[in-house]
Amino acid sequence: MSALEARKIAIVGGGPGGLTLARLLQQGGAQVTVFERDQSRSARVQGSALDLHEDSGLAALDAAGLMDAFWANHRPDLNSLRLTDSDGTILHEHLHQVSGPGKRPEIERGPLRDLLLDSLQPGTVQWDCKLESSEVHGERVFLRFANGQTSVADIAIGSDGANSRMRELVTPLRPQHVGISLAEGLVPAAARTIPALWDLLGGSALIALGGERTIGMGTKPDGSVLFYAGLKTDDPAARQSLEEAIRPEQRVGWFRSNFKGWSERWEPLFREAVSIVWRPLLVCPTAQHWMPKPNVTLIGDAAHVMPPYAGEGVNMAMLDALVLSKFLFHEDTPAEAIAAYEAEMFSRMRSMTEDTMVNTEMFYAPDACERVVALFRGFGGREKSA
Repeated sequence: MSALEARKIAIVGGGPGGLTLARLLQQGGAQVTVFERDQSRSARVQGSALDLHEDSGLAALDAAGLMDAFWANHRPDLNSLRLTDSDGTILHEHLHQVSGPGKRPEIERGPLRDLLLDSLQPGTVQWDCKLESSEVHGERVFLRFANGQTSVADIAIGSDGANSRMRELVTPLRPQHVGISLAEGLVPAAARTIPALWDLLGGSALIALGGERTIGMGTKPDGSVLFYAGLKTDDPAARQSLEEAIRPEQRVGWFRSNFKGWSERWEPLFREAVSIVWRPLLVCPTAQHWMPKPNVTLIGDAAHVMPPYAGEGVNMAMLDALVLSKFLFHEDTPAEAIAAYEAEMFSRMRSMTEDTMVNTEMFYAPDACERVVALFRGFGGREKSA
């Protein structure tokens, strides 16, 4: 096993990146433990569906021997994206490529986590382990969790998201707010509760644009609709007013105040949502760099969080796992493996973050409708104008 011979590896964070890395390392015989903050495997996995890309997310699953499990759990019905203006007028419909070169099939976060968990050795994941502190003492990494549990590892990998506690072991640089925040809501039984918007959605996904605002909607397997209302602000008053909007009509009032000029047809999202939470968007410095540590590194959002407007977050996390696992198996020492992985990661993520920020600016530009439609018309794959 070269760099991994008889070494204990701790992965902090059991998202797609951390679980993919655990699977890849166990395939080679490594000793791996994943520490996850969720209370148990049955904790609900929230968020929109994920499109996995051929040269990153799917490549990692292929190396992990999990492609059959992926195809058994993917969502073939998520095959289109509608673009509308703020009145709900359809501007363009993009049909995703789900087979052949450049394919980007979709899967829900829950089934993706389940297939990765099922691939691991029993007891690999330690639940209810929220990292409280971490320290490096010589060749060992000491981890302490909020539940009182402790662990000592020879190699520790932070896969604990945008607000990573592991990140402080490698760099003082913190992710910065990009000046855009999302109000995320869930509407159950959407065909009944928001029938007009359900019809507009067309059974797949939709993004509405205008006035430096966005609304994204996507169907869930249970018939609910997850939505994200995005606006250019870092004003804490907008967050506070949303969190104080308890009753449905208060939420509608928040929408009217913060989405001036938008059609009232979007109001049922806020009236019928069972919950709405505030999510500020973060980004790591485009040209970030740190000197490699011999036994600690980061993957996924812990290393390079960025806004979602290129669809690369989970794919880059899973590609990180693939690249890091290969170096850990092929280099002579963990220090050499980590240095090689981070050099590749920094190089790859510099352009990826730059492209993502260009897209982010585009989605919130005054002329977003024209620019985003042109962007999707320029993609490969099937597409039709609506």
